[in-house]
Amino acid sequence: MSLDSVTQSVDEAVSGFFEPIAKWLGEVVFYTVPVGGTDLPLIVAWLVVAGLVFTGWFGLVQLRKFKLAVDVVRGKYDEKGSTGEVNHFQALTAAVSGTVGLGNIAGVAVAVSIGGPGATFWMILCGLLGMATKFVEVTLGVKYREVHPDGTVSGGPMHYLPKGLAERFGKNGKILGKVLAVLASFLILFFGLFGGNLFQVNQSYAQLVSVTGGEDGALGSSAGALFFGILIAALVGIVLLGGIRSIANVTSRLVPAMAGIYIVACLIVILVNITAVPDALTSIVEGAFNPEGVAGGVLGALIIGFKRAAFSNEAGLGSAPIAHSAVRTKHPASEGLVALLEPFIDTVVVCTMTALTIVIANPASWGEARAGEDIGGVTITSDAFETVLPWFPYILTVAVLLFAVSTVLTWGYYGLKSWTYLFGRSRASEVTYKVVYTVFAVAGSLLTLQTLIDMADAFLFTLAVINIIGLYLLAPVVKRELGTFLEFVRARKADPNAGDGDDDQEPVKTTV
Repeated sequence: MSLDSVTQSVDEAVSGFFEPIAKWLGEVVFYTVPVGGTDLPLIVAWLVVAGLVFTGWFGLVQLRKFKLAVDVVRGKYDEKGSTGEVNHFQALTAAVSGTVGLGNIAGVAVAVSIGGPGATFWMILCGLLGMATKFVEVTLGVKYREVHPDGTVSGGPMHYLPKGLAERFGKNGKILGKVLAVLASFLILFFGLFGGNLFQVNQSYAQLVSVTGGEDGALGSSAGALFFGILIAALVGIVLLGGIRSIANVTSRLVPAMAGIYIVACLIVILVNITAVPDALTSIVEGAFNPEGVAGGVLGALIIGFKRAAFSNEAGLGSAPIAHSAVRTKHPASEGLVALLEPFIDTVVVCTMTALTIVIANPASWGEARAGEDIGGVTITSDAFETVLPWFPYILTVAVLLFAVSTVLTWGYYGLKSWTYLFGRSRASEVTYKVVYTVFAVAGSLLTLQTLIDMADAFLFTLAVINIIGLYLLAPVVKRELGTFLEFVRARKADPNAGDGDDDQEPVKTTV
């Protein structure tokens, strides 16, 4: 029996067993209600409302403290003797690598095909709102993280939900938090294996095959697929063995490189078509408030833009705090401010650049997709670049591979922290997880397991319900932590050496 027939049999068997479960779960998690002639997924509304609430609660913190966030990333407010494993920049790039991925390339193309250019406007707005949510969850991640005797750090919703709720609400809060923590760990682990690992490898392999001769090319065979899977698994396994320091060292180079390549390519297309920029911007703004041919009109464009942004930057899902919690700092809110840059980079910059490139280049495939033809998002984006850069599909392949590898690495770390929370931090436990994770990377090039990937998406957004409830309940803690850090910033500005001592004395807590 050939390898192809084996993998096809596995795909069919898994799909046959899990498809009813995945379908039911998807209908529950992504339940929609009719609004203005289109369907609104309640989970998207849940995420957007959280962004609105936290934006108001913290007084537009994403705008007022944007410059401060950049200064923190630059190390301006670093303190000697701070606990943690990585610096602010490395924590940011590690987290960004988990969100910037194929969705920024393919998902945005789908959004502007269904919702028209106007979806871009609403996507940007949702990204700006998500910055506030990310600030809240990451501040809590650092506040309630666990520092182990060997100096490593664990954080995320599985830590701040039980600890924070117990601190605020006593015994009942502790019980509720513990239940939510176990659920959060399981949901993150499941998505990490299938959405953050298998799917990324599968899609990057598909793109690589498409530019190397298709199924008749060098990598089109099952042997080529197996070779690619083993290569990716080996790279991921080696980096995972080094923990967050190793991952951060890789992503701190990989993320700027991949983002740089992609944004430069976007700028080339835009500059070549510079005369079309005013019309493109006009179509984006006008399309946001007066879209043509979009189901549901303005609400339709708004929902599609919000959906793309919410699915892309993961604000409120509880995943990013796991990476950010490893930062070296004495002030949790300092990393919360750093984290608010994440949706800005992912959605406001990268997603917008993709959308603007497609709208300006206006490739034939985009028009066909808007007319209702089934055309893949990657194809539309690739065609947009190809109008100016005929060789760009090869560069896009490199970008896709970089995006995929960085995402697999980051979700490998997220999954590890969830695994060890559930099954303990023994060496045997950690090695078992790393072996399982690398095997999934190999399987990613051979199997599609689309049904399980659909389940993973549903699980990840189920986490948003759990996580945001916790964020609402713990928001007063974040308010105090922000006040503490701002007091430190004022002291550092008055005396540049303030906070550089070796003592761990906490600064006086104030309100904002």
